[in-house]
Amino acid sequence: MSDDPKTLVSTEWLAAHLNDPDLRVIDASWHLDPARNAQAEYQAAHIPGARFFDLDEISDHRSLLPHMAPPVEKFVSRMRAMGIGDGHQVVIYDNSPLHSAARVWWTFRLMGKTDVAVLDGGFAKWQAEGRPVEDMPPILRDRHMTVQRQAALVRDVTQVAAASKLGDHEIIDARAAERFRGEVAEPRPGLRSGHIPGAKNLPFGQLYEKDGTMKSVADLTAAFEAAGVDLSKPAITTCGSGVTAATLFLALERIGHRNHSLYDGSWAEWGSFPDLKIATGDA
Repeated sequence: MSDDPKTLVSTEWLAAHLNDPDLRVIDASWHLDPARNAQAEYQAAHIPGARFFDLDEISDHRSLLPHMAPPVEKFVSRMRAMGIGDGHQVVIYDNSPLHSAARVWWTFRLMGKTDVAVLDGGFAKWQAEGRPVEDMPPILRDRHMTVQRQAALVRDVTQVAAASKLGDHEIIDARAAERFRGEVAEPRPGLRSGHIPGAKNLPFGQLYEKDGTMKSVADLTAAFEAAGVDLSKPAITTCGSGVTAATLFLALERIGHRNHSLYDGSWAEWGSFPDLKIATGDA
C-alpha cells in the first residue's frame, strides 16, 4: 500500500510519525453491538496520544436520525476542546468491524479538512504488531480551527430521490446483500426492507482484506466494476445510517474517482418514509 496522508496510512507510517508535534491521532471506534462500549475500550487501551471521537455525541442532535453530520459550530468546538485544529495532520483509527474511522474521516472532509487519513488495519493491526498503547488521557491544548463546509460531499433525501429518478448518478449501497435485496428485517425497528431504486450493491466488507486493511487500488476498482458501478458517473454512497457508506466514499477517493458524495440519512431515513419508492431483489 502507498501511504497517502490525505486518505490512508500504514501502521509503519504512523509509528514513524507518532511523535511529530503536529500529528493528532483519533480513536473513532463505534459499535452497533450493545455489548461493546467504545469509550470504555478507548480508556483501557489506545494508541499513545489518541483522542476519542464520540460519533453519536459529535452529531446533529436536532435531527431524529442517528449520528447525522454535526453542525459546523459544534464540530469546531468539539475539535478545539480535543486540541485539534489548523495545521494538524490527523490520523483516525478504529477497533470496529464497521470500520467507523472512515465515517469520521469523511466528517473532516465535509468540513474542508484534507490533511486527514485513516489508519490502514486500525487498532487491531497496531496491537497485533506489538506497537505501543497507553491508558492515559492525552494532555489537551486548545487549537484554533477554521472550517469550510463542502456541501458537495453530502446529499439529502430530496437530492437522492432526484438521482434515483433521473439515473444520472450511481447510487452505491454498502449494506449486506440480503438487506439490500429486502430479504431480512432491518436492524432498526420500523424500517421497510429493500433498497433505493436504481442502486447498486457493494457490501463494505468486500473492500477489505482479511487482516482489516483496505484492498489495493486495482482490487477496489475491480470490486466497484463487479458490482456494476459505472465509474465515469458521479456517485452517491449509502448504507444503514451513514457509517459504512463512508468506506465506499474512502475507496472511491483511493481509486481517483472525483465526484462522489454520501447520503447522510441513508436507509434509516429512506426506509422510514412510506411515500418513497423501494426496490427489492438484486440491482
